[in-house]
Amino acid sequence: MEQLKSKIYKNEFTASFPGDHSGNVMPRQTPGMLYSDTTPTPVSAPVLLAWSEELATELNIAAPDETDILIVSGNQLNPSMVPYAACYAGHQFGNWAGQLGDGRAITLGEWEKPDGESIELQLKGAGPTPYSRRGDGRAVLRSSVREYLMSEAMYHLGVPTTRALSLVRTGDQVMRDLFYDGHPAPEPGAIVLRAAPSFLRFGNFELLAARQDKELLQQLTDWTISRYYPHLQGTREEKILNLFSEILERTATMIVEWLRVGFVHGVMNTDNMSILGLTIDFGPFSFLDDFDPDFTPNTTDLPGRRYAFGAQHTIGYWNLGCLAAAFSPLLESTDELSARLEKYKDIYLDKYYAMMAGKLGFDQLKPGDQQLIDQLEQLLGQIKPDMTIFYTLLEKLPAALQDPDALVEYLSPSLYDLIAPETSKAFWLIIKRYQERLQLNSISDEQRIQQMEAVNPKFILRNYLLYEAIADLEKGNNEKFSRLQQAIKKPYQDLFPELNIRRPVWAATQPGSSTLSCSS
Repeated sequence: MEQLKSKIYKNEFTASFPGDHSGNVMPRQTPGMLYSDTTPTPVSAPVLLAWSEELATELNIAAPDETDILIVSGNQLNPSMVPYAACYAGHQFGNWAGQLGDGRAITLGEWEKPDGESIELQLKGAGPTPYSRRGDGRAVLRSSVREYLMSEAMYHLGVPTTRALSLVRTGDQVMRDLFYDGHPAPEPGAIVLRAAPSFLRFGNFELLAARQDKELLQQLTDWTISRYYPHLQGTREEKILNLFSEILERTATMIVEWLRVGFVHGVMNTDNMSILGLTIDFGPFSFLDDFDPDFTPNTTDLPGRRYAFGAQHTIGYWNLGCLAAAFSPLLESTDELSARLEKYKDIYLDKYYAMMAGKLGFDQLKPGDQQLIDQLEQLLGQIKPDMTIFYTLLEKLPAALQDPDALVEYLSPSLYDLIAPETSKAFWLIIKRYQERLQLNSISDEQRIQQMEAVNPKFILRNYLLYEAIADLEKGNNEKFSRLQQAIKKPYQDLFPELNIRRPVWAATQPGSSTLSCSS
C-alpha cells in the first residue's frame, strides 16, 4: 500500500495538451487551452470525516496519516502533482452556456493502480479556479456529504459512477444562498476527493467544436481513443464513429441503471455527461420515494421538469446529439454519425426492457411482456407507491390473493396513499396478469426471488436520511452519518430495516429533503 504523500503521480493530460501556466485564478476566457494550472487554496482546520476503505484498497492507497490529510484538504501537494482545472463548455437546461470548466474542482494528478490503470484524483471545493465565474470555488458540508455518500452508494448498487475517497471538514465558513432568494448565510465548508479513470465530459469536445479548433478537437479525440478505447480499429473516421457508438451504448446503460434503482440525476447538462458513461457531478439528485415519472429534485428544473425521472432517457439522446455535433467537424460526412445516433432508441429500449424483466423476475422477455411492463408502470404512476418498497414486496407476492382488498392488505397502507376504487381494481387486475406471467417462467420460484433480490435494492440513500445526517453533522453528531456509511455498502440486504421505510410526511415538503437547488 502506498501513501498519497509519497506516490509518484502521472500527469499525462497536462503533458499532452496546451494549458494556461500563469497560475492566475481570476475568472476569464482561456482560448486555445484545455486546462489552467490551479493550486488548491489552504483551509484553516481540516478534519477527516470519512475515508472509503473499499476504494483505497482497490487503488492500493494506505490509510491516511497527518500529511495525507493535508493533501486531501488541499493544504499540501505531493511534489509530483501538477494540479489543474479543466476547461470545457456545455448546454445547460437546453441552452448553450459557452465556456464553463471546473469551477470547484482541481485535479491533483493520476494515480497508477497495481494493474497499470491510471485514476484521476480530484478535489472538489478546494478554492477558486479560472472557471469559477462568480463563485468562490468552495463547497459546503451538506453538498459534500451528499456527493461522498452517493458516489459510494452508486458503486455498491452496481451503477457506473465516479467514486469518492475522502471527505474533509475545512473548519471554514462558506456563504451560500440556499434558496436563491437573496438571503445568503454562512455554512460549514468541506472538500471531497473524488476519483475516476477520467473526468472528460461531452462539454470538453463541445468547447473545441464551438471554437472551431479542429486541430485540438482531433488531438483530444485521438487521445481519448488511444487512452480509453484502445480496442477501436479502422481508419481515423471509423474510430471516431465507433467511439461515438460506444459512448452512446455506455450512456444508455448508465441511464437504464439509474432507472433500475430509481435515481434522478437532477441536472443532466452536457457538461455533466461522462465520455466513459459514468454518473458524474452529484448535485440536486434524489432517489424516487413515490413512483412519479415527472419528479425532479432540482428546484431550478421545476418549471419544465426537463430532467425528471421519466425524461432522463430522452435527455440522454438529446445530449448525445450535442456530442455528435461536436464530433462532426472531424468527419467528411455526418450521415453515418446521424444513423448511429438514431440507433440510441432501440439500444436503450432493449436494455430497459431486459432490466425490467430482471426486476420483475421474468426468466426472459416473452411476447406481451413489454406491454405488461408499460401498463404496470402507467398504473404505478397513478398510484405512486414507494418504488423501492414496492419491488421488494413483489419478490414474495402471495399467489393466493383473491381480490383488491387482499392486495392492499399485503402491500400495506404505508406503501401508497388512498387510491380510487377503479384504480385499485385496475391495479389488482394487472397484478393478477403479472402472477399469471410468472407461471410461464422456466426458472423455479426460488431462482426468481434470488434474481429479483439481486437487482431490487432494499436500501436506497433517501434524501430525508441525508438531510437528517447532515443536520446532525453540523451539530457535531456523526452517528447517523456513520450508519449511512455502513448501510450503503450492502444495499441488497436488509441490515438496517429502520432505514428501509417510506419517507416520513414531514420530509415531503422539507427544503433540502424533498427538493434541492444547485447551490453548494
